[in-house]
Amino acid sequence: MDLKTTIQNEIKTAMKAQDALTVSTLRMLISDVKKREIDSRATLSDTDIQKVVSTLIKQRNDSIEAFNKGGRMDLSEKEAKEIEILKKYLPQQMSKEAVDQLVAECILEAGAKDPKDMGKVMKLVVAKAAGRADGRILNEAVRTQLSKSSS
Repeated sequence: MDLKTTIQNEIKTAMKAQDALTVSTLRMLISDVKKREIDSRATLSDTDIQKVVSTLIKQRNDSIEAFNKGGRMDLSEKEAKEIEILKKYLPQQMSKEAVDQLVAECILEAGAKDPKDMGKVMKLVVAKAAGRADGRILNEAVRTQLSKSSS
């Protein structure tokens, strides 16, 4: 069963369980997926849907930061719960050690020597991580390892 069908089935399950937060979160996800399908005039693959989920999670994280600054802990908690619901539809995230190992391999593959080569390394790392690690984490790991190697 594809990811879109799974999400639609889970909306039905959440409706039967009267879980309003899950229903609204998954409906928002399906709405965004359908909007992108209309824009691209093609059915999204599971990988494309996972990219949509990643984007929504990033938006929620930004909202949490803003709500915390504004002292709106109630809204911040709601966004955090939505993130937990959305994370179910992402592939298993890489551990810190796995990210460091991947970055080291990509640095060798790219022949990078110093932080100026960060673009070449990031291109490889992002492609190989394939949504299993957040871009910020990858960027930080690449920057750290390139700084060490140039010293």
